[in-house]
Amino acid sequence: MVALGNFLFHYRNGLLPILFLGIFIPSPPLFGNPTVALYIGLSISLLGQLIRCGTIGFVYIIRGGQNRRVHAENLVTEGIFAHCRNPLYIGNIAVASGMGLASNSLVFFLFITAIIIFIYEAIVRAEENFLRNKFGAEFDQYAARVHRWIPNFSGFSETLKKHTFAWKRVIIKEYNSTFTGVTLGLLIITKVIYDNPQRYAKLEAYLPVLIGSFIGLLVVYLIVRYLKKSQRLKEN
Repeated sequence: MVALGNFLFHYRNGLLPILFLGIFIPSPPLFGNPTVALYIGLSISLLGQLIRCGTIGFVYIIRGGQNRRVHAENLVTEGIFAHCRNPLYIGNIAVASGMGLASNSLVFFLFITAIIIFIYEAIVRAEENFLRNKFGAEFDQYAARVHRWIPNFSGFSETLKKHTFAWKRVIIKEYNSTFTGVTLGLLIITKVIYDNPQRYAKLEAYLPVLIGSFIGLLVVYLIVRYLKKSQRLKEN
């Protein structure tokens, strides 16, 4: 599992978007009303993104690795990580499964949820192997008091009071994944409308709003990217 986790960690950025091609697999619907699926699914995805932003905003942890390999300069045990060892991955799982639910495809929802959970379980095993080898007893003590997946909300309010929310860091670190996630959400909305002409008007009626939303999103993405690359937007 550790070797597989290292492999998946290395290729995860290219692999995960490819998995969303599973949305085109023929499938029975999850809900009789696709609008309900969209509202519930996109709400879960939004919650997942908020979990990611909250985690990064209070205490940042290097999850990108070094040369796309598992890496850590120090053991982060503060902020949200004091209540769960993998809040960023919980956020990712919520985003992906929410997208699957929003698609109103039973097959895709089960497929993407199962695959994403498996991928992150393998990656976490690889990361924990690295952390245990590097930090030894310090990591073992941390793992003994903080669950891998199940959050412990005891003392959560005190944790929030101890840290200042770094909104600039959130923008810098999350603008790319947020752009990707919202783009996927718009594509799913487009497909749901196209697949349900009996419930919605023709897709052409929605295209101006959908295209306008994407253009607005793209403009914001390019502005943030420019500000980041030019060092006009940086952490204090």
